[in-house]
Amino acid sequence: MPATPEPKLISGNANMPLAKAVARRMSMHRGISVDLVEARVERFNDGEIFVEVFENVRGEDMFIIQSTSNPANDNLMELLIMADALRRSSAKRITAVIPYFGYARQDRRSKARTPISAKLVANMLVEAGIERVLTMDLHAAQIQGFFDIPVDNLYASPVFALDILTQFKGHIDELMVVSPDVGGVTRARELAKRIGAPLAIVDKRREHAGEVAEMNVIGDVTGKRCIIVDDMCDTAGTLCKAAEVLLEGGAQEVHAYTTHGVLSGPAVERITNSVLKSMVITDTIAPTAAVQATPNIRIIPTAPVFAQAILNIWNGTSVSSLFDTPTLEPVYEGQFGN
Repeated sequence: MPATPEPKLISGNANMPLAKAVARRMSMHRGISVDLVEARVERFNDGEIFVEVFENVRGEDMFIIQSTSNPANDNLMELLIMADALRRSSAKRITAVIPYFGYARQDRRSKARTPISAKLVANMLVEAGIERVLTMDLHAAQIQGFFDIPVDNLYASPVFALDILTQFKGHIDELMVVSPDVGGVTRARELAKRIGAPLAIVDKRREHAGEVAEMNVIGDVTGKRCIIVDDMCDTAGTLCKAAEVLLEGGAQEVHAYTTHGVLSGPAVERITNSVLKSMVITDTIAPTAAVQATPNIRIIPTAPVFAQAILNIWNGTSVSSLFDTPTLEPVYEGQFGN
């Protein structure tokens, strides 16, 4: 048995369903009941955040489950204040489990007099007492280097590959993985390699931020079942336009696999009315009622992989082993009809 005590989970308000699902999965693995530490995370009348932990956490190995999704600032402050509360309560180690890492899009100075917000957030997390970070599909891999503490970045592509091989069984030779931009080629290539499919790229050129002026397909998509893969979908404008361009280029049908369903503004309406046959997202961001009711959006759970990663961190064993299909398949046993 490891020298560390049993792992303990605590959650903010960002994605309570995912936190509870992780606790249930860990209970199954451990053979004992794993519950979220009882606490209250509330607001004062002026909007200030107040945290109170009701259980003794002295000497405990603590895992805070909290996505920094919309409202990003509130959820980030909840995470920081919970970490401070645990540190002042003498927790042995504090790991931040951040399924969706907000502010990751500002990872470099693209123009003069702009911030590197991802680095600022990294500094705040470390200063609050967090000693390790577990996240999924960082928007930019170099953000791991912004921290002076260990950062484990899980990938959704192994989970997506298991789902695709089940959903498209008998049609694998017709598949083509598509990157919606040049910057996402590495991610798309990884998924294409896992399912044995060719790769295409949608080259987009912007005249203004938020507007796509022109799109061209690099690769022959004629007769293919195209799968657009990306790390996040915000307003879905680029995604829906890319699907149209692929169909115009001769694709048989278009599907999308996106890790983080930010889906703000008109996104749900756009996806509902788009030519996308299906869109798959994960639950790193708690889906709204509108998202859950959209017929062409399907949600894949991440609790199995996060629960296993937390146990691996607690045990001091490899987290990167979860990138391998033979290791991941038992974790998702029965999830994809295996």
